[in-house]
Amino acid sequence: MNQYDIDEFPTEVIDEIKYYVYRLIDPRNGETFYIGKGKGNRVFNHMKCAIKKEESDDLSDKLSTIREIRNSGLHVIHVIHRHGMDEKTSIEVEAALIDAYPGVTNIQGGHSSNDYGPMNSIEIINKYAAEEADIAHNVLMITINKSIINSEIYDAVRFAWRLNIKKAAQADYVLAVKQGVICGIFVIEQWREAKKINFPEFNVDIEGRFGFVGKEAEDSIKQLYMRKRIPEKFRQKGASNPIKYNF
Repeated sequence: MNQYDIDEFPTEVIDEIKYYVYRLIDPRNGETFYIGKGKGNRVFNHMKCAIKKEESDDLSDKLSTIREIRNSGLHVIHVIHRHGMDEKTSIEVEAALIDAYPGVTNIQGGHSSNDYGPMNSIEIINKYAAEEADIAHNVLMITINKSIINSEIYDAVRFAWRLNIKKAAQADYVLAVKQGVICGIFVIEQWREAKKINFPEFNVDIEGRFGFVGKEAEDSIKQLYMRKRIPEKFRQKGASNPIKYNF
């Protein structure tokens, strides 16, 4: 079977390949001139559209390229770059390929290209490096294990700590800190001794330690502190105590 005679996939093939990302290649220079995603027979539709509009002068760069290739007696090379994906994954793969082939005729850049597209190392740092928090409240900062995931932050930060309970009770908020960056902000409703009767979910008694029951801070407070770096004075090397007060 000659690949240039194919203008559609058999039904059973469509069922197997699911969403895919493809490249259209100009055989005259071997360069990729278009990148797309889709399912079914999407990859063949561009050629069919170019044929239908052969008499028109109002063609996109993509269709003009296809027409030029056909007029030269050659055929567009189409490559299924990645298949067997769900739609969300295909969007990400398409965006990455569009970024990797900056000369393609795609009218629009890849999905979220402005946010996640190619950047040099300085641009990455400028975009994501955490600015230092200007702490304007009485806060208790607690460093939690760096392996904790988001859904576990509340439990990780509230139990069980050796601290001055009278001083801790003065805090407006507890800041959960991971690798020097604030990753959770909570309002304390009540401090309790770290015992099973007070925290049955942890099922352990730890003498001389405390935990708290609370809730996430309001959005206005999160905007002030979330994903910001705690002040330099609290990040001194060798400071092993996970408890820090800003009052």
